[in-house]
Amino acid sequence: MSAVVTPAPPRRPPAEKSADTPRPSPLTHPLVRRMLPLLAAAVVLVPLAAVLWGSGGWPDQLTVDVKSPLDDAYSWVVHNRDTNPVFLYFLLHLSNWADGSVAWTGDLLEGVGWAPVITVAVLLSWRVGGLRDRRGLKLAGVTFAAFAVCGVLDMWDATMETLALMSVAVTVSAVIGALLGLAAGLSDRFERILRPVLDTMQIMPAFAYLLPLVLLFDIGVPSALIATIIYAAPPMARLTALGLRGADQGVMEAAESLGTSPVQRLLTARLPLARKEILLGLNQTIMMALSMVTIASVIGAGGLGEEVFRALSTVDVGSALAAGIPIVLLAVWLDRVSAAAGERLGEGAAPAGSRWLHGLRAWAVAAVTAAVAGTVGWLLLIAEWPKAWTADIARPVNTFVGWCTDHLAEGVPVVGGTRTWADNFTTWVLNPLRDLLTATPWWALVLLVAVLALLAGGWGAMCTAALAMAGVGVIGVWDHSLDTLSQAVAGVAVTLVLGFAIGVAAARVPLLDRLLRPLLDTLQTLPQFIYLIPVVALFNVGRSAAVAAAVLYALPAVVRITVQGLRQVDGATLEAARSMGAGTFQQIRQVQVPLARPALMLALNQGVVLVLAMVIVGGFVGSGALGYDVVYGLQKSQLGVGLTAGVAIVLLGLVLDRTTQRSTRSSGTR
Repeated sequence: MSAVVTPAPPRRPPAEKSADTPRPSPLTHPLVRRMLPLLAAAVVLVPLAAVLWGSGGWPDQLTVDVKSPLDDAYSWVVHNRDTNPVFLYFLLHLSNWADGSVAWTGDLLEGVGWAPVITVAVLLSWRVGGLRDRRGLKLAGVTFAAFAVCGVLDMWDATMETLALMSVAVTVSAVIGALLGLAAGLSDRFERILRPVLDTMQIMPAFAYLLPLVLLFDIGVPSALIATIIYAAPPMARLTALGLRGADQGVMEAAESLGTSPVQRLLTARLPLARKEILLGLNQTIMMALSMVTIASVIGAGGLGEEVFRALSTVDVGSALAAGIPIVLLAVWLDRVSAAAGERLGEGAAPAGSRWLHGLRAWAVAAVTAAVAGTVGWLLLIAEWPKAWTADIARPVNTFVGWCTDHLAEGVPVVGGTRTWADNFTTWVLNPLRDLLTATPWWALVLLVAVLALLAGGWGAMCTAALAMAGVGVIGVWDHSLDTLSQAVAGVAVTLVLGFAIGVAAARVPLLDRLLRPLLDTLQTLPQFIYLIPVVALFNVGRSAAVAAAVLYALPAVVRITVQGLRQVDGATLEAARSMGAGTFQQIRQVQVPLARPALMLALNQGVVLVLAMVIVGGFVGSGALGYDVVYGLQKSQLGVGLTAGVAIVLLGLVLDRTTQRSTRSSGTR
């Protein structure tokens, strides 16, 4: 049966627009309509605020003194710590548990000696990687090399102190995070309650966790341990909840149809399906705990972090590097072991003839071998690492740093040198940006933040960002916050330019991506303190050094997210663009970048948050402003100064997060 074809009507020539044809009003544009309520409120409120409180910096009439009450609270805690029931019957027991558990673990590691510790670590890594797999042997070799280098650098005792604190912190963080994630994965109401708490905890820089705990537990191991537990628990909770909620519904319905109870479905179906996400959460918890343990050396955590901090305070780059290398090696070892455990899940049954090297029997074989080898090593060798097997790298490193300072820092023909770059960056970028922010009327900055947050995330984000920006002024640290904000903005700009350029190139050139992958893996495992070592050597102390460290810290995340977003663009779309004659830059600009915009916005958001966190750590190398206030408050027990700066950091983090985090709802309305 043939189809009846209806002839199309002849096309009419387009009618010419007459002069009387009304043009669309600019007020009908969706973006303008969205901004109208805010602009109308600004027309009324801005002149009123300018008349009442002026148009300069934040007005003193709107400032609340929070430093004095915090200092009074610190004095009250100091005077009542030995008599108040809250301290005697709760906080004191918590402090004693923290101190005792870390001390017991540290004494165990140091008491059994270096040979048993290395033996157990190597066999554990070998078992996790697979006793019959080449991957297991490779992981065992990496483990042996990591611990051996820690001893050769004469950092064995400090490494054991860090490992003891890490062991307790990761264990408790994993348990708490798993329980919270379990509740959030099974209850929608609890998940809605927990989500903003986890969001806030992930925005807060690491230093913000230290200040209130120092107030309650004083400087020492208990404050460091509890801060590490709080800081490292959110990834475990979030990824556990994600894994439980993402369980295959078909499997769950099949389990329910068999008459299983909710507890049985949880144990036999939901948890096994979420194992990979749970192990990924454990991996992230381990890395965040190591980072926090290093930073917590400021409040007496001891270990490798204290060695790095002491060396940086005297600008001894060689000693800082000698303590920093073991931190990197610990991070690589822990990351590889936890990642290998996740990769081995779901690989299937053991090969024929290898039952003794698979499953629980393999764990038993590894445990017995470790016990025997460790006992033999303890009987034959002394507990402490032999001094004859150590090497001092501080002196040659400092000599090399001196050579770099003489030949690369200044006086280099044409380019000038790294310290010349740092001085020019401070003079031509950081100083003008800070002066611009401080000269801008306070109400204009609050209004600008509100506009950006409204465009990015909607009315809820606008209210949060505007209130957070105003809160910075209310607590009396407006100028210092703007100084920190100028450093963060400059660091974000450099990070985005480099990150997007490298990410686009790596997405288009697979060879470059393969070459960058190990470098990015290494940079993402480094704790924050380690980034300060090379920048001090090349750029000296100052705000430029802090910005350089922030760029190095945030760059890997931006590059990775950019590459992933660009590679997820549909290949058929790119092929269609090429068939139409589009060149490489046209494909990137007109196809890949628009389609990868959500990923690029996520890269922007992550870059902003990471740069701000590292700029604060830059207080140790002369960044000044809020970073210096936090360090000063911690070192001098000026908790009023330190806690106020910590609150301001959290508020700035909320401002930057809400102005760069594009919500699904807002993106859908554009």
